[in-house]
Amino acid sequence: MASIEIRNSTMMKQLSVYLFLCIVPLLVKAAAPLEAVQIYSQDELLDLIKTNSHLTRVKLDNCQLVQDIEARAIKMNIPAYQFLFGDMLAYAVCIDRDIEQGIYYMRLAAEQGLPEALEQMGRYYHLAKFVQRDLDQAVIYLREAASLGNLNAQMRLVTIFNGGVGSPRDYENAYRWLFNSVTADKKVYKKITALLSQLETKMPPSVIKRAKRAL
Repeated sequence: MASIEIRNSTMMKQLSVYLFLCIVPLLVKAAAPLEAVQIYSQDELLDLIKTNSHLTRVKLDNCQLVQDIEARAIKMNIPAYQFLFGDMLAYAVCIDRDIEQGIYYMRLAAEQGLPEALEQMGRYYHLAKFVQRDLDQAVIYLREAASLGNLNAQMRLVTIFNGGVGSPRDYENAYRWLFNSVTADKKVYKKITALLSQLETKMPPSVIKRAKRAL
């Protein structure tokens, strides 16, 4: 009996040591502070916005930069950060949802000429997302974004014109911007071709020829 008790005691001690060695590293790791994340540079954030990965990046950074983003949007009035902060508010990323404030900051970014913000506001007015559908407002935003080279805005603008909205005076510029766009995506290229072909039916040959000139 004594030998059995000694053996059991030894096994319990070994088990305790094993559990200690397994659990302590996990506790230390859990208690370790998060590695500090550096605020994005202007160029880095613009690249994230262009690839529509800005909200994903904020999440991957464990929401550590919310205060920095807010300060750059509100106090420093940086368009890219206004756009990011507006999206965070609208989609409840790392902060409570406030769609009205989100649209407010998106609109501020658009008013400062950020193409992605202009395109997004135009898209929202076109699709009635967060705002009431207003095709006149959509055209205003999309036309500006299209003139700045935003392909999504160029395609949506021509789509709206093909639907019978807008002034014929705008067709030539919309056609020129989209005709001179560049893409490596075959599906997008095919869609561009179809959009331009449809818009050509609304334009005289002389205007089409003029619109095909390089920018």
